[in-house]
Amino acid sequence: MRDRARGYAHRVDIVADADQVWRALTEPEHLAKWCSPGAQIRGQKGGLFRASVDRVTELEAHIDIFEPSRRLRLIYLPTPSLPPTDDPIVDDFILDTKEPGTILRLLGSGIPATEEWNRQYQRLRLGWQQAMTRLKVFTEKQLRSKTS
Repeated sequence: MRDRARGYAHRVDIVADADQVWRALTEPEHLAKWCSPGAQIRGQKGGLFRASVDRVTELEAHIDIFEPSRRLRLIYLPTPSLPPTDDPIVDDFILDTKEPGTILRLLGSGIPATEEWNRQYQRLRLGWQQAMTRLKVFTEKQLRSKTS
């Protein structure tokens, strides 16, 4: 019998348009400023995302969905810093325009509900929550001010 999976959901309201939020998510120079210093992205369908959202665990993901200013889905690749799993772990970023800005949702799923994954689950969930707060501040203070 398969173990159950768990996930997380985060929402942040950003006072910036969806294009600016998208740039912060998908342009390497911006990603490294709010996510983690060594973060990398090849922003395209079939591209690669690499970062440490909790500043400890190095993550690498395949970009499965890349819809500019709308949706970015990451499917994580196996890594020595995470326990093994049979099912994919997915982070799905969804952008919605709502005045006066953009709602960014992150839906994480596929994390095994096992004892060996408890610590990593907490790190991913909290790491992304903090990273999204940094993304909000970065986008509102730096990207938005440059284009205003």
